[in-house]
Amino acid sequence: MYLATTGRRAAPAPPPTTGAGRRVPAAVLALGTVSLVTDVSSEMVSAVLPLYLVLGLGLSPLQFGFLDGLMGGAGAVVRLLGGHLADRGHRYKHVAGIGYAVSACSRLGLLLAGGATGGIAAALAADRVGKGIRTAPRDALITLSSPPEELGRSFGVHRAMDTTGALLGPLAAFALLWATAGAYDAVFVASFCCGLLGVLILVLHVPGYHRPATAPGPPPPRSKAFGALRDPAFRRILWAAALLGGATIGDAFVYLLLQRRLGLDPGWFPLLPLGAAAGYLLLAVPVGRIADRVGRRRPFLYGHLALLGAYLVLLAPAGGPAPLLLAAVLALLGVFYAATDGVLMALAGPVLPAGGRAGGLAVLQTGQALARMLAAAGFGAAWTVWGPRPALWGAAALLLAALAGGWALLPRDPGAAVDAGDAHAPGDTGDTATPALAPAQSPTSERSTS
Repeated sequence: MYLATTGRRAAPAPPPTTGAGRRVPAAVLALGTVSLVTDVSSEMVSAVLPLYLVLGLGLSPLQFGFLDGLMGGAGAVVRLLGGHLADRGHRYKHVAGIGYAVSACSRLGLLLAGGATGGIAAALAADRVGKGIRTAPRDALITLSSPPEELGRSFGVHRAMDTTGALLGPLAAFALLWATAGAYDAVFVASFCCGLLGVLILVLHVPGYHRPATAPGPPPPRSKAFGALRDPAFRRILWAAALLGGATIGDAFVYLLLQRRLGLDPGWFPLLPLGAAAGYLLLAVPVGRIADRVGRRRPFLYGHLALLGAYLVLLAPAGGPAPLLLAAVLALLGVFYAATDGVLMALAGPVLPAGGRAGGLAVLQTGQALARMLAAAGFGAAWTVWGPRPALWGAAALLLAALAGGWALLPRDPGAAVDAGDAHAPGDTGDTATPALAPAQSPTSERSTS
């Protein structure tokens, strides 16, 4: 990793405090700002898509499931390419910048598509491809710029900033539609401008990774993305994430089920993601800190238990107060994302060597995304054949079985040495030293975030 590891144990660090004096690394804050602005851009156009495609264009749940899964799969496969390119020459910032730029340009595709379903799907696929390219290099930059014992906190701060953008995007879209009397082109133009702003912030304020000077002797072997699969602990994390991902039906279906169950007016549908995003925003940093202290395995599993709770609430007999059911489902979704998204990256990061960090994370993210793609398509097919309620019962049963499998598969706190204050990460060989990222150039990014 980025701390010198000579084979001797470092002196145990003092227990973390509530740490008013602790600072989040500047690179994490800069990347969080980029993600915030980019999420405003993407969520401006994606908040209404499930309702638009199912109710507006008349797609069946089966068609929507395949389309949603296809868009996710398009981004999943290119994550491997993005991770591999980022590890070659340590070009994490450059590869991430390409991904952000592709996503920004996809907004222009929405302008050109008009109402054509094929054009909309192509533009959304381009957005997912850009996201797939940038995700692994961005997360690798976070792991390389943060102390290993604080990875949960760093990912929590980043995900909280990212989720702030997810909250602001739909609100900005509604404000623009109200101000322009429903001109969707204005939303697409504003989204494009926000996307370009995110790229500009990345270029100016996110530090690059500087390869350390190597000691005399033969050069170390080049790490490859699939080289991470040789590590037993990483393989178990990968299989557990894929197993649990294969039992996750996706937010869009949860919101469609809520809309049907409560009979919500379609005009309120785009606001449903804001409730889950608010819970995620509030819990991301606290859950990340808890994961750093108690280990990241249990929070990751408990997050999926919260998702199972959301399924069961939707399956509860009718007759309860609608606001209570709505709040419960959205709150449980927020807990699910806060306890799984960044925590999974913090769980796997210390297992991977610094030279193959982006590639290894890309393999993990791809496996999880492909499993979720299959889950979305499968749930859409089950809904079409059996109806929504039997399909959801099946998804709940699968998730319960996946939780049992994940509990058995996940290694017992693979980053335990890191959590205990040991600077030697399980995935490192102990013969390399990688320095932390250079400080960000932005003076504003030096502020403490808590």
